[in-house]
Amino acid sequence: MKKSGRFGLAGALVLALGWIYEGSGVEAAGGLPEASGDYRVLAPIESGNLLLFPVVRANGKTPGATPFLTLDEGIKNGEVEVTEAGRVPGLVRPRGAAQPGNLVWQFDGRRGGQAPDARRYRGDQVNTLVLVNHSEKPLLLLAGEIVTGGKQDRVIAKDRIVPAGSDPIDLGVFCIEPGRWTESSATFGAAAKAPTHSFMVQPSVRRETMVAKDQHEVWDSVHGAIVQMNAAAAPASTVRYGGAAGGTGYSANLGTTSYAKAMQDSAVSEKVDEAAAQGMKSREQVLEQLRREHAVGVVVAVRGEIVWADLFADTDLLARYWTKLVRSYAAESLVQGEDHAAPTVADAQRFLSAPAGGTETSEGDVGVYRCRELRSGGTETFVLESLLPGTGYEVHISKLKLVGTVKRVSEPMMFR
Repeated sequence: MKKSGRFGLAGALVLALGWIYEGSGVEAAGGLPEASGDYRVLAPIESGNLLLFPVVRANGKTPGATPFLTLDEGIKNGEVEVTEAGRVPGLVRPRGAAQPGNLVWQFDGRRGGQAPDARRYRGDQVNTLVLVNHSEKPLLLLAGEIVTGGKQDRVIAKDRIVPAGSDPIDLGVFCIEPGRWTESSATFGAAAKAPTHSFMVQPSVRRETMVAKDQHEVWDSVHGAIVQMNAAAAPASTVRYGGAAGGTGYSANLGTTSYAKAMQDSAVSEKVDEAAAQGMKSREQVLEQLRREHAVGVVVAVRGEIVWADLFADTDLLARYWTKLVRSYAAESLVQGEDHAAPTVADAQRFLSAPAGGTETSEGDVGVYRCRELRSGGTETFVLESLLPGTGYEVHISKLKLVGTVKRVSEPMMFR
């Protein structure tokens, strides 16, 4: 990526996050949905081939403390359980039991007079898992988050909210491990045990789950990502590729078809950490500065090309997802490609503020959430709105640049 006077984090983080851009001449209103507010882009943090532009609300207003539990938090403390669909018949919560983990596998059918419909769970399915939220908090799920275990590692297909104390729900997922269909565990865990190594799939894979919504397209993107990881982590003279191009083969060096296992390879993890260094160096200092400036999101450029934006309802949510988001962006920056001139703050502002009208589809769960998908020109915007009592605001927005011709299903995937 060609340099253009960017500041490194070590010497200019405070300046980078403290300068609120005032002169782009582009109004955010009319870009992202009006209820999202007017966003402004700050000067970037540079880390290798990665530029991260923090985003703030121009009016400084946020909905206050949000009540949501994250997937990593829920799995770690046992309040969220994910399992293969075939294990659900007879999954009931014993009467009077309110503690996490108090589930029994039995053919009972009693739970407040309503039982899960066993006809929906006749066997394990590649694109379906079942999730139970035992927590007293609603669970926030983001497209691109990984759960490992079961018969295959999976990736969450769509942003959604799961109410507190929910019944078992169908969880739309895609497989990111085409080479395995044998159970490694009865339930699923988080993708990484240590918070500093938390990750979600990189933008090129995440885009296929959200836009194409096609398992084969996801497998192709996983295959490509693993090949690129191998190339980045291995000496050039030892790189070997397995499988046909665009197929479900894998790098002979990494020896896996699993995206999660490839990311956990020590050589790959080291390269990702190196690429994410400036965004992760003195992590608490970075997060403290983000909180001080009330940053709620980030615009992402890889090799000089703006490819993605993630925005949250408040700074706390951004901080809780910061590690896994930055590492996913860093993984994308390992992909070989053409370098472009480094984008300016004005470029990032234009990307964020570009009209998101065009065609719109929506789906959700009445009284819980609504997810809107808006396509205009070369971008696609996904808006997750909470409809739970006391909320009524947008929790997460993803805006992404479409690359080439992206195959799309004719109808949105429905969760309920």
